[in-house]
Amino acid sequence: MSQDQTAEGIRLSILGMRCAGCVGAVEGALTAVAGVTEVTVNFADHSALVKGNSDPEQLKQAVKDAGFDAAIMEGFEDPAEQEQQEQQRYQQLMTKAKVSGGFGAFLMLIDMLGWMPDMSVWWFWVIIALITLAIMAYSGEHFYKGAVKSLLLKQANMDTLIALGTGSAWIYSCIVIDYQALLPVIATHAYFEAAVVILAFINLGTGLETLARGRTSSAIRQLIGLQPRTARVIRDGEELDIAIEHVGLGETLRVRPGEKIAVDGVLIEGHSSVDESMLTGESLPVEKTVGMQVVAGTMNQTGSFLFMATRIGRDTALAQIINSVRQAQSSKPEIARLADRISAVFVPAVVALSVFTFFMWYAVGPDPSLGYAFVTSMTVLVIACPCALGLATPISVMVAVGRAAQSGILIRKGDALQSAGKITCLVLDKTGTVTEGKPTVSAITTLADLSEDAVLQLAASIESGSEHPLAAAIIAAAEQKQLPLTKVTHFAASAGHGVSGQIDDQAILFGNTALMAEHNLSTVEYTAQLEQFAHLGQTPMLLAVNQRVVGIIAVSDPIKKDSAAAVQHLQHLGIRVIMVTGDNSITAQAIAKQAGISEVRAQVLPPDKAAVVKELQRLGEIVGMVGDGINDAPALAQANVGFAIGTGTDVAIESADVVILQGSLLKVPEAIALSKATVINIKQNLFGAFIYNTLSIPLAAGLLYPLFGVLLNPMIAGAAMAMSSVTVVTNANRLRWTKLDDK
Repeated sequence: MSQDQTAEGIRLSILGMRCAGCVGAVEGALTAVAGVTEVTVNFADHSALVKGNSDPEQLKQAVKDAGFDAAIMEGFEDPAEQEQQEQQRYQQLMTKAKVSGGFGAFLMLIDMLGWMPDMSVWWFWVIIALITLAIMAYSGEHFYKGAVKSLLLKQANMDTLIALGTGSAWIYSCIVIDYQALLPVIATHAYFEAAVVILAFINLGTGLETLARGRTSSAIRQLIGLQPRTARVIRDGEELDIAIEHVGLGETLRVRPGEKIAVDGVLIEGHSSVDESMLTGESLPVEKTVGMQVVAGTMNQTGSFLFMATRIGRDTALAQIINSVRQAQSSKPEIARLADRISAVFVPAVVALSVFTFFMWYAVGPDPSLGYAFVTSMTVLVIACPCALGLATPISVMVAVGRAAQSGILIRKGDALQSAGKITCLVLDKTGTVTEGKPTVSAITTLADLSEDAVLQLAASIESGSEHPLAAAIIAAAEQKQLPLTKVTHFAASAGHGVSGQIDDQAILFGNTALMAEHNLSTVEYTAQLEQFAHLGQTPMLLAVNQRVVGIIAVSDPIKKDSAAAVQHLQHLGIRVIMVTGDNSITAQAIAKQAGISEVRAQVLPPDKAAVVKELQRLGEIVGMVGDGINDAPALAQANVGFAIGTGTDVAIESADVVILQGSLLKVPEAIALSKATVINIKQNLFGAFIYNTLSIPLAAGLLYPLFGVLLNPMIAGAAMAMSSVTVVTNANRLRWTKLDDK
């Protein structure tokens, strides 16, 4: 097993799962394997994600021992091949439904036309019994085999109910041929047609469910489809088309107009515009020039260029997105746990209810009580399958996570789908979240006999050891003026305050007033100038040489064009918005005013942002945190829901629950809207499934008979059971068309 498999988990495709009861059996079997630390089985897409340090072959064998089959899912399956397999499965189920349904319809028709011979014509009924048995063996083989396996493992599932219901119908019908005098009026004929029509309806429902479930994975298939199968590499001066798996790190690749980019890399020659909409949700193409990053799966548009591969295989942004989406689709939000607990005991409870129904009718039912007892207990078995209950949550999660991915919102944890819609307070980092995150030097003020270039050169030199965005702006300004950087010794960074070091024989300080105060350097005489910059929304930084302030450099970082609209949208949703920044209070207030934010926490050091989130949580707020996923990691992890502002190449931010790929704050209210829609959808599904079983079982048991003399026909019960699952899947698919940007 590779390290990737160990870290990300092993994905198994599970064959033979047909109800929520199967989920518990598979989870139990996999959990018992040595080295397994976590197992998540997804009934909606028939897969399992196993984490830990275990042997894949042992996992497969454990699943087989539990009565199912399994295959390791490695790499990215061909979407066309997946669709073909689903289509074949659908066609098989439809054929089985047609065979059993056709024969059942034939029996019903000749019965309605009065052409059915009397039970005394025993040879006719023996032929019908044998034909029915053959059709049941063909159309219901998978159910009967599953039931036998479950019985051997002392378990019960959907197959158990179907096998008991249809099998008992056939056996009962055989008995009826000789003992019809024991039957009530409602069952004076054999139920051969009921046995096959029930199988027809269940196969039809399963087929429609397979078709609808296939649509829920369309987002994953689209993402996988973005990955080209070949790449054009340049080796020894020749351009070669090779399989994507054979591309190595550091190789040079050519991309022509209209081609997909094969792996992640850095552009080294040429320029173009690239459509990144499928990864980021941003419809406008992005201009790419030398030195800029390109991402696997995006579409080159106008120009031809060369780029160097920097990430390949599982390390590409696209691969990480697909892996994150799959894990999120397999995860279970808290709301799913109730359904899981109920499903685990549901089938045995239904069998017990069926037996109870039989004995109640046999004991106190009208004559002939044996016939009534059989019909009602069989109907209870057929109608009560918990498929809809098992599908209610995972199918909605699958659709919602896929819908989010198509909009440039990467939901990494299923719980975020449930929690995001409950957020009452949203904490926003300033730099890179509210603002562009691309600060530039806006002003240089000299306070001694140094020139502006000298002040900039010293500041850029001391900042060369820092990774702060403001440092990048100052270094970029020095490079633009072609100012050489000087070697720095004894470099030290003070989080949220600035940097210090030695250049030649000079002690250099560069940062805010707090840094100067740390080194006992008064800045009172520069207060007016600092405030003037701050009121303009610019961040001023002081440069001191040998304990003497010699200059001020102001850096501006404009707010994003959609920040104000996003804040307004969030406030319209009733969410309290707070901006938290390490910047000084005046600058922070100026930026907040532009964005329409009324609450600001300024001069908050990165480690203290998590404390702000904790404080708000203690006050009863459900807190969402939006940051860049790096220096805001503690706050993102502390928040109820962490939103990381990222780009297409920065998706593996472990501390965040949600990653906004294109970096727009407007995606945050979209994620909240999707969360609310998903929770409503799950509740609708669970309510429908619970109501269906709550009402259907008493009706099947004969609740209406004492009042109206009506018993539920077992064939109608089969149709109702099948359609309940189709209804749940269809309702979940409505999330694919949910509007997320309604203001």
